[in-house]
Amino acid sequence: MSVTIIIPTLNEEDWIAGAVTSAFAAGAAEVIVADGGSVDRTPRLATSTGARMLLFEPMRARQLNLGAAAASHETLIFLHADSRLPAGAAGVVEDALMNGAVFGGFRIAFAEPSRRLRVAAAMINLRTSLTHCPWGDQAQFIRREMFLKAGGFLEMPLMEDYELALRMKRRGRSVLLPMTVTTSGRRFLRKGVLRTAAHNWRTVIRYRMGADIDTLARSYRK
Repeated sequence: MSVTIIIPTLNEEDWIAGAVTSAFAAGAAEVIVADGGSVDRTPRLATSTGARMLLFEPMRARQLNLGAAAASHETLIFLHADSRLPAGAAGVVEDALMNGAVFGGFRIAFAEPSRRLRVAAAMINLRTSLTHCPWGDQAQFIRREMFLKAGGFLEMPLMEDYELALRMKRRGRSVLLPMTVTTSGRRFLRKGVLRTAAHNWRTVIRYRMGADIDTLARSYRK
């Protein structure tokens, strides 16, 4: 396999070992943890599970870009620290890219046993099947050459994953793979599923209407 999986982190000690382990089980030849200055055990746990650790200034988009620039392999998968790839995912990604896809992501499921989260996941998967714009928590993937040629993620404090998905959709075929990434629904459970979904879509709409990205980021993270 010629796949590098890049995981951006900032104080993710509760999640990072599981993410790295799932990345290797998925078939990654290399796992890069692009850390933004964690002060907890994230770096130690990442290296102890076999990841290549790189230290950067904190900003997820910048961390991902620098991780991609340092990658040793041609196929890139971007994985959140609280997400888990299914076994064999790397091979399926390579097949999709070899068969004409330029970009894509996975179906999503939430780790916590909650009917509300199952409904939320079904809505996300339906949205992605219609829009062909997988977001960051769906483990976006792309060829390194295409990623670098397109300028990578725009280095902004929010929406970099959404913006990349829109840009790649204009460049060619984006796909939603039938395999499922499992991720944490902690934010949905903490803030409420409907409230979180509404807040997400309000943020997207404001972004598309030209709202200042720094203002959006502050509002989103309140």
